[in-house]
Amino acid sequence: MIKGVLLDISGVLYLDNQPLPGAIQALEHLAQTGRPYRLLTNTSRNSSHQVVEKLQRMGFPIDANVVLTAPLAIRAYLQKHDLTPQLIIHPALASEFSGRFKGRPNAVVVCDAGEHFTYDALNKAFQHLMTGAPLLAVGDNRYFRTEDGALHLDAGPFIRALAYAAGVDPIYLGKPAPAFFQMACETMGLPPGEVLMIGDDVEADILGALNAGLKAALVKTGKYQPGDENKLTGHAGIGDSLFSLIDNATQVGK
Repeated sequence: MIKGVLLDISGVLYLDNQPLPGAIQALEHLAQTGRPYRLLTNTSRNSSHQVVEKLQRMGFPIDANVVLTAPLAIRAYLQKHDLTPQLIIHPALASEFSGRFKGRPNAVVVCDAGEHFTYDALNKAFQHLMTGAPLLAVGDNRYFRTEDGALHLDAGPFIRALAYAAGVDPIYLGKPAPAFFQMACETMGLPPGEVLMIGDDVEADILGALNAGLKAALVKTGKYQPGDENKLTGHAGIGDSLFSLIDNATQVGK
């Protein structure tokens, strides 16, 4: 039985800053069933507050507590393990970490930092890693595409450079890391087996969720390309729209 739902954001709820057809209604329908849900994103150039504001401006009926970003997951990990980070991040994320950590850095956090990927910052991170600091990261993405179609380096190449230089394994805390999905389930008080993840990315959303013990469904919007369903393993669903998938999941769960 499906008792809770996780949703990817970009490509599932909206595309090109416009809500996808039926997406707002899908969240309204989900709320009417009384099932908890969380919105998951690996974004590392926007704070959770900015993500919430953007969705609300589009008309999505959400509160801040339903949004879980990968940087928030990193912050929770730092607090749980009493770590003070050296941050290599975009300035927009500074508010997620400000005023919470004191002392000499004993962890390194790398997100998409843009022009802040400087030699000085990377070399300091390398030195911390060589003394035993863990390397924490959102994801291993190689590049991303902006709305004008241009490709830009993402955090992945810089994370791999640090990992190679220091001989360490990064700890990824965004999708498709199992810990991210499990954290989202915990916030709803549900075991993974009773939660459905809906996304448009086969690897990050669907396979990541299945590997974490959740149920999953691929929606044919956003990143979806014809033939993606052939990449699915395990028992994953597929649907033409978010509303159809949520309606089916809530009907089955009755």
